[in-house]
Amino acid sequence: MRPVPNRGILDIEAYVPGKSKAPEGVRLHKLSSNESPLGASPAALEAAAAALTHPESYPDGQSAELKQAIAEVHGLNPRALLCGNGSDELLGLICQCYLEPGDEAIHSEHGFLVYKIQILARGATPVVAPEKDATADVDAILSRVTERTKLVFLANPNNPTGTYLPFDEVRRLHAGLPGHVILVLDAAYAEYVRRNDYGAGIELVSSADNVVMTRTFSKIYGLAALRIGWLYGPEAVVDALDRVRGPFNLNALAIAAGAAAIRDRGFLETAVEHNSHWLEWTTKALTDLGLAVTPSVGNFILVHFPAEPGRTAADADDFLTSRGYILRRVAGYGLPDALRLSIGTEDANRGVVASLAEFLGKAPA
Repeated sequence: MRPVPNRGILDIEAYVPGKSKAPEGVRLHKLSSNESPLGASPAALEAAAAALTHPESYPDGQSAELKQAIAEVHGLNPRALLCGNGSDELLGLICQCYLEPGDEAIHSEHGFLVYKIQILARGATPVVAPEKDATADVDAILSRVTERTKLVFLANPNNPTGTYLPFDEVRRLHAGLPGHVILVLDAAYAEYVRRNDYGAGIELVSSADNVVMTRTFSKIYGLAALRIGWLYGPEAVVDALDRVRGPFNLNALAIAAGAAAIRDRGFLETAVEHNSHWLEWTTKALTDLGLAVTPSVGNFILVHFPAEPGRTAADADDFLTSRGYILRRVAGYGLPDALRLSIGTEDANRGVVASLAEFLGKAPA
């Protein structure tokens, strides 16, 4: 006799973060985790430093300062907000509150791996909906809804593909779901998107009882180390999640830094402009080298490699790593022939293109 984990636990393949080390003696350019190359707002760093002066005190268990800042910037009701230890915690709380053994939850073919992990952790069944052109397919998702479906996860934009669904399609997806099924809109990369037909989900959440939107401070705000996420949803859903979250799930540094960061609109726009410029430049440069690139609206690019020996994604990854450029292998997402490249500093972006040109035996454009 020995302890046995709950149903689904041993079916989980543990999440593996992007690599973060280069060979000894080689300058590291970490382009594997979609981190901001500009770091965090000076205002956020100052606020975090001030919060560190009283480490003996518990943080505010309601994260009121952070909720108020989010509410002010986005025009939301603070009672409809919940803050978490990264959006990962919030995704887990949704599964904890709304899934049990026998239930089903749907995610798209190349969706964020954490969805499957959290679904299995509750003993429920993950259901995969195939994508079209590396983009979520509304009809494929709706065709997989059954009486056992409780959640639908949609990363918009999606990681690792960088593709997105126009908001009319998101509305069509929601309209096709039964009222008891929660549509979870994971908008971790929303701040980067500059498309007229895109919406992060705020309007839909405001008008529906079964839609929630999650966001993060780990990407454009450059606060990944502090683990700050937030959720906007119907008050009844927020109330349920609030009952089971940890009483002090955000530390004082995270609360203070997040509130300062989201109010620093100038720093945000600088980060957006940097990403827009270098996303376009890097995409064109890689395409000019003959590599296929999935069009992206995020702060990363999915780069495809041929199955030709010596030129595969694995070969390219080894070559780039030897020169200090660390990209993300995405075989775990069902994309074994691709690497995900985060947009970095100008130096990193130019360097990785030059290294790939060397790898392919071509002169950079």
